[in-house]
Amino acid sequence: MITAAYGIAMARYNAWMNERLYALCAELPDAERLADRGAFFKSIHATLNHIVYGDLAFLSRFTGDPPQVPELDVDLYADFAALHAARLSLDQRLCDWTGTLQDDWLELPLTYTSKVDGRRRTVPRWVLVAHVFNHQTHHRGQVTTLLSQMGHDMGSTDLPFMPIWSAPADPL
Repeated sequence: MITAAYGIAMARYNAWMNERLYALCAELPDAERLADRGAFFKSIHATLNHIVYGDLAFLSRFTGDPPQVPELDVDLYADFAALHAARLSLDQRLCDWTGTLQDDWLELPLTYTSKVDGRRRTVPRWVLVAHVFNHQTHHRGQVTTLLSQMGHDMGSTDLPFMPIWSAPADPL
């Protein structure tokens, strides 16, 4: 089982990665972000949009906000600036929310109906919280691959490389 501390660390990691990823994507013309590149969600923009969808879906299930899970594959934010603003807001919400997690809450089951296949599932909350962050990481990996194929280097995406864990250089 994960702990509340895991949730906090992953929320911070995702915010850090999203900040870097969106900064790189902001350098691209809209046509480049919207181009069908043969990825699962076709474009960089649509993949970023899907990550936002996933966060909203699980925050709805965990917190009741938004009151309803959005429809799957709907274009939530056609405009990149609006998508970026939503991402920033969601990252702050996830950081704030994970700061309230309790280990005993994580152990409890959550029953929900999936928008992906319509099936009702009962799953431990810790599995679903881990999934939120795994989902982001998985799809960000797709975006960084597309960017790499276009000649754009995202740099290291490794969790231990986060600035909060970077020790100052040893003095000579």
